[in-house]
Amino acid sequence: MSRFWTDKIASLDPYVPGEQPQDKKYIKLNTNESPYSPSPKALEAMAAEVSERLRLYPDPNAVTLKSALAKSYQLDANQVFVGNGSDEVLALAFMGYFAGGKPLAFADITYSFYKVYAGLYSIEPKLIPLNEHFDIVPADYENLDVSGVVVTNPNAPTGKALPLSDIETILKANPDVVVLVDEAYVDFGAQSAVSLINQYPNLLVVQTLSKSRALAGIRVGYALGHADLIEGLERLKNSFNSYPIDRIALAGATAAVEDEAYLKENCDKIIATREQSVKELEALGFSIVPSATNFIFATHPDKDAEQIYLTLKEQGILVRYFGKKPRIGNYLRITIGTDAEMSALTAALKTL
Repeated sequence: MSRFWTDKIASLDPYVPGEQPQDKKYIKLNTNESPYSPSPKALEAMAAEVSERLRLYPDPNAVTLKSALAKSYQLDANQVFVGNGSDEVLALAFMGYFAGGKPLAFADITYSFYKVYAGLYSIEPKLIPLNEHFDIVPADYENLDVSGVVVTNPNAPTGKALPLSDIETILKANPDVVVLVDEAYVDFGAQSAVSLINQYPNLLVVQTLSKSRALAGIRVGYALGHADLIEGLERLKNSFNSYPIDRIALAGATAAVEDEAYLKENCDKIIATREQSVKELEALGFSIVPSATNFIFATHPDKDAEQIYLTLKEQGILVRYFGKKPRIGNYLRITIGTDAEMSALTAALKTL
């Protein structure tokens, strides 16, 4: 606590990312990164950009990247916004569309950064409980007096996905506020809401290159929506940071978006490993929440999650433990690694 802090700083409860210990080499299954390299085309494009051109500012409008995304999703370029990771995109959306005095609706168990943004912008969260199976229930999002709705699909940390029909039900129930659908993990088995954008002017879909395109290290995220919604985000961005994407990241992100064959190849491998890992963990007595992501959410009826986490860490394997939080205090979130990494995890768990 500093005497120079404002009351706002003092009141914040910041987001805590997954641990990144440096004391030894770990098998990292705790931060939902890709176990595979980015597209070779993306690496080549980034390497080519490391030149004397770095003395110049990047394109503030990220035209090449927006054009590639628009082509990929069959939208117009003015329906695409890009930012420094999807976290920045989400932060701008919260500032622009939800900081209006009314509460903001989102699930009680979901991406914990939402509560941080709400605190930063003085937004009251309206937490909508997941049901006993960790499902988002669309009927619970009807007849709300809120500034907006945020739905994570597939949800995190549970990994469960909603069908597109349920997303549409929530959209129809909230026509006068923005419904933000956070699709960070959508490429691993869920239905994207992008196909609904031209039907619902209040729909904003947010995605990232960090997961399925294996580019967590360059921090690029994007939003897709009606041109008016996107223009609002552009106004905020240009009042905050005109150059959120550097030249190297722009080159790599554009090449990665264009390399759709590599995207599919990596996702297929991760999905196959996920399904095999689920079988192996269930054979050890774990209960697994059905996952459409690059991670699994697991609990064991006879073993303490914190003890499992600590024992694995001692053996050089990191998984995510969220502490003694209500309803999920005995769950672990396990990122899908390579086949070899998941075999090492299973072998370690067998000793427990």
